[in-house]
This record gives sequence, structure tokens and C-alpha cells, in this order.
Amino acid sequence: MQPASRRDFLKRGSAALAAATAWSVAPSLLAEALGLPIGLQLYSVREQLPKNFDGTLKQIGGLGYREVEAAGFFGHSASDVKLAMKAAGLNCVSAHYPLAQLQAGKLDAVISYGKELGLKYIICSSPMLKDPSRVKAGNFSSAMDAMTLADWRWNAEQFNQLGTKVKAAGMQFGYHNHVAEFRPENGTIPYDELLRLTDPSKVTMEMDCGWVIVGGQNPVSYLKQYPTRISMLHVKDFKKAAPGSEPVSTELGRGTIDYVPIFRAAKAAHIKHYFIEQEQFAIPPMEALKVDAAYMRALKV
Repeated sequence: MQPASRRDFLKRGSAALAAATAWSVAPSLLAEALGLPIGLQLYSVREQLPKNFDGTLKQIGGLGYREVEAAGFFGHSASDVKLAMKAAGLNCVSAHYPLAQLQAGKLDAVISYGKELGLKYIICSSPMLKDPSRVKAGNFSSAMDAMTLADWRWNAEQFNQLGTKVKAAGMQFGYHNHVAEFRPENGTIPYDELLRLTDPSKVTMEMDCGWVIVGGQNPVSYLKQYPTRISMLHVKDFKKAAPGSEPVSTELGRGTIDYVPIFRAAKAAHIKHYFIEQEQFAIPPMEALKVDAAYMRALKV
């Protein structure tokens, strides 16, 4: 396979995004939502947390968020994070780690930290090449572009092994997708291979709805086809992209993704948590996250 560049793939994905989604929904079509606490992936405030960890968490709690998923702890001990979460009225149920941070020699420390913090999930946020020397070290985009089905299948093996150890520690291991998982090779979609090759008792899926759509696929289809394999969602929105340009993150309800059918399908599945994630901001982040929370409070399916 000749790997397409991430930029080219995202450009093609933006066309799929524009064609497949629209966020305007008639009020008469709305009904009761999932009834789950509003969650936030803390990658959304990755710039604020290192400067004022406790204060940022309190601001998030003040906006109505009740659950969070971590994307780094910025040098804080598990006991300190636990106290900060409690003071902010937040429950940290999950944490993201790239596969490289879950490999041999590192997993025990991650598990110990997660148990002390009270995590329910340890999520792999990005895969690895079986042979990382194939690309320049530390270049995430190049590594994702270079992923082949052989690499994805190797990752599935790693996930099963990690899932066994995480489960034995009383937590659940899972995987979070980006876009490359939906780039087919010889007619096979890597995300489908991950679902096929991972053990459902050891590996759950945290489906990032926005990246699924940018990848040219439909979250509703996956929720209907795999209702017990997907336990968590990432919820994000993108502006309408001009042809050939990359999608730009925006506040929920101000972009192109219609979450009514997605959450309707999620309601019939087994979703236990969802996390809003906004990666770019055109307005102050806390104002944007307030808009996002209000959108979810108003969403009915």
C-alpha cells in the first residue's frame, strides 16, 4: 500500500463530512437524551491545566461537567489529582495513554496510578508501528500515515495482552480511534479488523464520532452493528470545510455534525460514558466549553 498523507486523507474526509452530516434538526424530532453525566476529555484544556490544575478543574465543574477523561496528569500524584477532582465536583473515570506508554516496563505504573485514582478505564489513545524505525521518531502524523493492516493486526494483539492485565487489576482497557483507522487497504477497513481481532471481554472501544465521520464512515452504523463493543463516545463538531481543506473544530451545534441520530443509536446500544472534546478554539475555551455543555443538556433523542 502507498500510504496517503494525513492531510490528503483529511481533505477527502472533509468532503465526506460535508456530504454526510447536517446539524439543524426540527424540535419535533427531539426526545429524551441518554441521561448520562456530561463528560469532558481534558485534552480540551491541555493548555490551561499545567498553569492552574485545580482552578481549571473547578471551572469545568462550574460549567456543569460531572465526568472527565484525563490526557496527562502534569506531574501531579494520583492522591493530589483525586483531591482536586473531588473539590471540583468531578469524577475522573478514564485516562488516555499512547501505546508506547503502555508497553513493557510502563504498564504497572499506569495501572497502579489508575487504581489509586479510581479509574474505571485505561484507554489507548494512539497505536504504534510494529517497527517504529520506519518513520522519524515522535512524528505522530507520519506514523499514522505509515500504518498498514499488518501494523493494525499487531496492535490488536497488543490490545488483547494489555486488556488481560488491566482487567486483572479491576479496570477496563479500551481503544480510541482517530482517522487512519478508516483508510481501507485492499478493501479492508482497519477499524473493522480491530473489532474482529480484539477480545470483547478484554478490549472495549471508545468511538470518536467526529473522526469516524471525517474518515468517511458513519457512527450510527457502528453503534448498530457493534452495540456491545462500544462503551464510550467522544463528541465533537467541525465547521463546514471548503473542498480540499482540513476540518476545523468548533462548538457543538455550530458545525456540521448531527448528534441526534448518533445518540439515538447510542441509546439503543450500551454506552456508559461520553466525553465532549474540542481541539481548537475561536472563542475563549471556557466560553466554548459552556456552549458545548449547553448543547448536550438541550439534546434530546
